[in-house]
Amino acid sequence: MDPQTFLTEQPKLIGRLRRIEGQIRGVEKMVNENRSCREVIQQLVAARSAMDSAILVFSEDYLTICMRDPEKDDPHKREQMVRDLIAIMGKAI
Repeated sequence: MDPQTFLTEQPKLIGRLRRIEGQIRGVEKMVNENRSCREVIQQLVAARSAMDSAILVFSEDYLTICMRDPEKDDPHKREQMVRDLIAIMGKAI
C-alpha cells in the first residue's frame, strides 16, 4: 500500500472506528443500566452494521490502492490478492 495514499485515507477510517467504539461503549453503559434487552440488541446490531460497513469501505480502498501498485500489474498477483481478501472476509461468516 502506498504510504501517501494510506495517510489520506486514514483519517476517514479512524473517524469511523471511533464512532463504532462510541457505540460499543454506549452498549456497555446500557447493560450496566439494565436497559431492556430489545434496546441492547438494537444497539448491538447497529454497531455490527457499522463495523460491516467499515470493513467494506476499507476493503474497497485497500483493493483500489493495491491495484495501483506497479508490482500488482501481473493478473495472477491481482487474482491472488482478491482471493486472499475473500478468504479473510469469509472467516468472519
